[in-house]
Amino acid sequence: MNELNNVNIFEVKNLDYDYPGNIPALKQVSFTVKPGEVVALVGANGSGKSTLLKLMDGLIFRKAGELRTFGKPLSEEVLKDKVFTGEFRRKVGMVFQDPDVQLFSPTVWDEVTFGPLQLGISKEEVTARGQAALELMGIVHLRQRPPYLLSGGEKKKVSLASVLSLQPQVLLLDEPTTGLDPSSQGHLIDFLLQWAKDDKCLIFSTQDLDIVEEIATRVIVMGKEHNVMADGQPEDFLFNPDFLVKTNLVHEHSHRHKQLVHSHQHLHEHHHETES
Repeated sequence: MNELNNVNIFEVKNLDYDYPGNIPALKQVSFTVKPGEVVALVGANGSGKSTLLKLMDGLIFRKAGELRTFGKPLSEEVLKDKVFTGEFRRKVGMVFQDPDVQLFSPTVWDEVTFGPLQLGISKEEVTARGQAALELMGIVHLRQRPPYLLSGGEKKKVSLASVLSLQPQVLLLDEPTTGLDPSSQGHLIDFLLQWAKDDKCLIFSTQDLDIVEEIATRVIVMGKEHNVMADGQPEDFLFNPDFLVKTNLVHEHSHRHKQLVHSHQHLHEHHHETES
């Protein structure tokens, strides 16, 4: 596989995907993601954001169109190649919206070291990676705790730590701030801003315009017809209240939002949740 900075991360062309029963999830979706981009996938519920992330992580496969990663097709057939799959899994990591889908180990330490143990690296390197991931997420104190006994926010941090221990160069995050209290959201945003440097690539789905404003270098807007409605820089959309209302990202309601003045506010799924 070519080095990350010599090739596009993802090339998506006329991508279609249907749910069972021929229910459309994505229609004619096209875009390219380059090294160093921080891409926010935004859109109303059901527009296909999470489905698109799963396709890019090789968890499900397209109905039609093209999806390439690091210059090669991402398909069931290609993922049968153990060498390609090993390299792909080292480079690309995904964190799900619901951490309970992702966590399965008896302790947090087992969770964050599971991935590195599959890489064939030394025991010392596995330990170093696990410890570094715990420290990055501020969850060293949870090391011996069973994940199922943690709060929703803590589980989210463990899920992210378990992916970071693989030291990926591409992160796919599905609604990363969901379940985090405001302080934890701030720490996550700070971390992602630092992590995304040095040509690393971050692609995340969200309906939280705050995180889009804070970290995204590019926004892809998914529409209710499961297609790409718009693709551009955050300022192209965040200052356009009519567009935000049209895409169901906000309710129409005059309100000053940070430094942005929209004729709206109140996101459909923008919750300031606290950890339970």
